[in-house]
This record gives sequence, C-alpha cells and structure tokens, in this order.
Amino acid sequence: MAESSHRAARPPRRGGHPNALFVVAAVETPPVELVGRADLVTVHFAWGSLLRGLLAADPRAATGLASLLRAEGVLEGMLAIDDRDGLDELAAIVADRGRLAAAWSAHGLGLEELRPATDIEVAASSSTWAKRLGAVPGRRAGTRLGSGRPVTRLVLRRSRSMVG
Repeated sequence: MAESSHRAARPPRRGGHPNALFVVAAVETPPVELVGRADLVTVHFAWGSLLRGLLAADPRAATGLASLLRAEGVLEGMLAIDDRDGLDELAAIVADRGRLAAAWSAHGLGLEELRPATDIEVAASSSTWAKRLGAVPGRRAGTRLGSGRPVTRLVLRRSRSMVG
C-alpha cells in the first residue's frame, strides 16, 4: 500500500490522485465514515473474503463493498481465477453473467461489464500481482497472465434510484 499511496500523492499531471484514500479494514465492516462516500472503488486481483464479496458470493462482504458507493458510484474489479485455485464455485459465478447480475442487484448495483480484460487494462492496474504473474502489454484482448490465468474485468454501478 505504501507504493500505491506514494503514486497517489504525485501531482495530478504526473498521474496522482489527491483525493485517494487508503484504508485497512475488513470488507464486511467498512468504516462508517466511508459509507456512501465513494465515487469509485477499485479492487484488483482480490482473494479470500474480498474476492467472494466482489463476486457477491459472500453477502456480508458484498454488502460492505456496495455500502461504500454513493449514487452512480462505480465498483471496478479485475479477477484472475483459474481452475488450479480450486475455486470452482467462484469461477462458475464469473461464467454466469445473469447470476452475478441478480446477486448484485440485490445489493443495489447494476452489472455494466463482465468481460475479458485487455492488456492495457491489466498493465494500467500497476498491480504487483499482475506483474508477478507476468502480465505483458501487447497481447490481444482477453489477456491471460503469464501463468495462463484469464483476467476478467467487472464493473458495477449504483443507480441514483438504488440509493437507500
């Protein structure tokens, strides 16, 4: 997180984000000060409860993520689930757009994108996990990381009418 916060502290002309906020907290119970405040929540290459929450497979984690967004707020994620992970249930969720859309709808979010990530998107994540797995820009859309892992992009949005 130190590297990410250092990059965010750069001037905007150098890619900085002066209003970025980094928090260490359980996804199931985000700080009340952040509830309903975020225009954008980004999750790259999550695992554990955060991954289950991103796929709405864990209702408490999904509720925590959804609670952060204000009206028209966006939750973006990049996933790299592979058969070798033994996460067949989560892989099945990624493969079933209708199931994922219905699960997120119950949390007040609409599914806008569920598709293979492009090389540019993977590289732009500046994720150390993507680098460790060998993400290399320049391949066609539907990037598979160096280990053969497919990378999926997920975008959810809270509509103005879904604000509680």
